[in-house]
Amino acid sequence: MKIRNKLIRRALYATVFAAFGLVGCEQSDRYLIDAPSDLQDRIDSIADANASKDTGDTTYINISTSLVGQEDYSSGWWADFSDYFTIPTNKLLHLEFINHNGGSENNWNNWNLAVTNEVADRDGDGYAEYFVLRSDAYGWGGGMADIDERYAFDLNMVSHDYPDTDGDGDIWNDFRATMDGATVSIDIDHSATGNVFVTATAVGTNGTTITETYHQGVSASDDITAFLICDASYFEMNTAYLIPSKVTVVEDVSPISIEVTGTPKFVEIGNEDFWGDGVATVTFADGSSAEVDTADVSFSVIPDMTTLGEKTVAVAYSKTKQGNYGPAVTTSYTLEVTNAVTSLEITTMPEMTIYAFYGTESPAFDPAGLVVTATYSDGSTGILENSTLEFEIPLVAGDQNATVSYVGATGTVSTTLPLTIVEGTSQVGAIDFSTAWWTEFSDDYAVASGESKVITMYCYSNEVNNWHSPCTILRKADNAEYGVVRMDNFGWGAGYEGIATATNDWNFDVFASNLNGSKVVITVTNNGDNTADINYDVTYATGEVHFQKYEGIEVDSSDLNCALVIEGAYVVITE
Repeated sequence: MKIRNKLIRRALYATVFAAFGLVGCEQSDRYLIDAPSDLQDRIDSIADANASKDTGDTTYINISTSLVGQEDYSSGWWADFSDYFTIPTNKLLHLEFINHNGGSENNWNNWNLAVTNEVADRDGDGYAEYFVLRSDAYGWGGGMADIDERYAFDLNMVSHDYPDTDGDGDIWNDFRATMDGATVSIDIDHSATGNVFVTATAVGTNGTTITETYHQGVSASDDITAFLICDASYFEMNTAYLIPSKVTVVEDVSPISIEVTGTPKFVEIGNEDFWGDGVATVTFADGSSAEVDTADVSFSVIPDMTTLGEKTVAVAYSKTKQGNYGPAVTTSYTLEVTNAVTSLEITTMPEMTIYAFYGTESPAFDPAGLVVTATYSDGSTGILENSTLEFEIPLVAGDQNATVSYVGATGTVSTTLPLTIVEGTSQVGAIDFSTAWWTEFSDDYAVASGESKVITMYCYSNEVNNWHSPCTILRKADNAEYGVVRMDNFGWGAGYEGIATATNDWNFDVFASNLNGSKVVITVTNNGDNTADINYDVTYATGEVHFQKYEGIEVDSSDLNCALVIEGAYVVITE
């Protein structure tokens, strides 16, 4: 018996030493052995420590979430994420993973990269994004641009070399094929120059190698954070490590052009402000552009604001991208100096005359179509630019008068504008159109078998994209999704793709430009046969009527709920 126990101890010690020897190399792979659980825990802890150890210039990072996203491609946008990776200044983060898109026909169903401030908590106070970059050479900026204009996202700085490998004139079908199962490496270089440089290289199983790059300004001193986001995709994370930054000097570039917008068309005599709400945008030699500080803009021709008539203003800017002085770029604009305004008259009503509100926030007035005629002190008349007017909408339901005002050099003159005000029962999205995708939702509405749910709302949109309009989610009570459909003839989900039928009568050339102020009635019908239909009946502010319909979405008729989600817009639900 003693001999047998001794042999067991020797065998166990040999197993431990063999395991220690295996994890002593610089790779971060785990080694599983047939041993008691406490022994495996000890080996795992050594592997974790080894993965995050500093080996000279390289600091390996342990990856906690090795499989990011659902392998059945059911991960919705902003639902499944990689670990947070902190990148100190003067460090480069290198990530390697296998990308899977399941053969999707959508370019964006691959990896997505978020670069944020040092607050490594998406739901934490102070969290803000520098940008989100997609693998299909697209992206957008975040809240850090509100803190410092140097942190603004610039789509012009995204470059790629995606080839048309099959010669059919379409690079994107080749891109999607290459990305499914591709080995991807992404370098996020946080340079001490106050810039971040992203280089993403994908090697497809088809042998094709593709590269995407992007760079923009970030904090030169504070840490930044990076993480990956799934969108009907998933990733197998392999490697993460930090090395010293490869960028110590950024080449300066000169401005090549300047554009001025937002300057006044008319200015009352006696008012010396010829710039008003003007914005100067400079384009640099590297293709980037940025709004520049008005303090850095000079005026080589200053108008005489004490006499009537048309005036010319010459504008110049002479700083490089890094703020050094060099050759100037110039442009000019004109304005009219007029007599004092003594009265206003509404000569053409605006397109939008119905406004819905919820709570105490007043909706933004849309002056599209509005014509206001001014009478001047000399008895002459002229049409005022709507940008020079101020509007106040009363938050009282019913037929009301909004106030339209012109603030002149000598005083303020006003008139009234009849509107219909509707008080809503709830609201989805922010009035300033800042709501990001998949961040704000309506209540869930249960739809019983054989019944319909009708949701009536007014949509207010920044009108930048077609999808800045209400989207409808069909899901179970536990939030498992059947599908998501947009107002602009697009949808996805297990119950939709290749199953449902979509029809509409849109004119997509003017779809986005008619979103603001539209009345939208969404009807979700539970057919009782494990299918559902969704109908959008839309009335533009102009009175023009259109529809979008989805038929035959597969659901469980005994467990059907619907909800709304919004992006770049908001809706006021009235019933």
